[in-house]
Amino acid sequence: MKKIITTKSEKFLQLYLNNPSPTGFESDGQRMWLDYIKPYIDEYFTDNYGSVVGVINPGAEYKVVIEAHADEISWFVHYITKDGFIYLRRNGGSDHMIAPSKRVNIHTDKGVVKAVFGWPAIHMRQQKEETPSMKNIFLDCGCDSKEAVEKLGVHVGCVVTFEDEFMILNKNRYVGRALDNRVGGFMIAEVARLLKEQKVKLPFGLYIVNSVQEEVGLRGAEMIARKIKPDVAIITDVCHDTHTPMVDKIENGDQKSGDGPVLTYGPAVQNNLLKLIIETAKKNKIPFQRAAASRATGTDTDAFAYSNEGVTSALISLPLRYMHTTVEMVRKEDVEETIRLIFESVQSIKKGQDFRYFN
Repeated sequence: MKKIITTKSEKFLQLYLNNPSPTGFESDGQRMWLDYIKPYIDEYFTDNYGSVVGVINPGAEYKVVIEAHADEISWFVHYITKDGFIYLRRNGGSDHMIAPSKRVNIHTDKGVVKAVFGWPAIHMRQQKEETPSMKNIFLDCGCDSKEAVEKLGVHVGCVVTFEDEFMILNKNRYVGRALDNRVGGFMIAEVARLLKEQKVKLPFGLYIVNSVQEEVGLRGAEMIARKIKPDVAIITDVCHDTHTPMVDKIENGDQKSGDGPVLTYGPAVQNNLLKLIIETAKKNKIPFQRAAASRATGTDTDAFAYSNEGVTSALISLPLRYMHTTVEMVRKEDVEETIRLIFESVQSIKKGQDFRYFN
C-alpha cells in the first residue's frame, strides 16, 4: 500500500481544516466529518456535547476504538470597552504571543464579524519593549463604541478563531491552523475508508470516534468512553517535532517530521497493546519513533485508559511543528504512515483478545 491519500480525501482535509471548530462549538465540523465517513460505516451516533462515533459491526460484543479529537483552540469575547475594543479569554491553550496583527473571525448569531488583533507600532515601543500578554492583547473590529460592536452581534461569550487557512508547502507539507488535531480525525476517517474499499472483515465492532473538548481537559473523550465502554482504544493525536530552532531535546525528546509516527511509553499506555502496534509496524515496514510520557500523556489516551474499569489503550502520534500557532505543519508521508499503522494495527487485534499482563 503505497499511496493512501487520494485527491478526493486531500480535498476533504482542506475543507475540514478550513472549517472553524472551536472547543465547545465543534458541531459544523462534526457534521462535515460525519458526512465524509458515512459511506464507510454501518451506523453512527452522537452524544449531548457533539462527539461523533461511526461504527463498523455495531452488534459485536468486543469493541475497539480508534479516536481523535475535533476541537481547536480559540478565544472568547470577555470585555468590550466603551471605545469598542475587545478583550478576550482563552478557550483552550491559545497562544497570546502570536496574536498581534493576526486576522480573526468573531462568530455571532448574525454571522461572522471580521476583526484584527491590534498592536502599537514599533515607533511607540522603543523606550519600553512590551511583549504580548493576556492583559494587553485586544481586538479591533472597526467600531468606535461598545454600542457599535454590539450592533454587529458581538457580545461577551462569542467565540473567536484565527482566519488562517490550509496550504501545502513544498508539495509534501500540510500547513494551517487546527491540524491539532483535526488531522487526526482525517486519519481515522481514512482508516475507515481503507477498510471499506479493501473489503476487510473485522471480527469485532470498530468505533471510529471524533471527540470534542480535548483542548480543555479531555472532556469529550471522558464522556464518550463511558458511553461506548470499549475493550481497546487506539488514540491518535499530534506531538512535537523537536528538530526546529529553539527546542531543547533534553527536555522535549527527539521526534522528527519525516521519520514516521511516534509511539509513546507511559503509565496510561497498556504495554501489551503497545507491543502489538510495534510488532505490526515492524512486520509492515512502517517507520516509527518512540517517546516517553511522565505521569500523563496529555492526550485522550488518559481519558480512555482510566475510564470505566480501565480500557486497554495506546497512543500513536503524528510529529507536528509549531503547535498552537496558525502555521502548524506536518509531513504528508507521516500522515500516510500513521494511517497505515492504525489500519494494520486494527487488523492485528484478535476477536476477544485479552491484553492483561496475567490472570
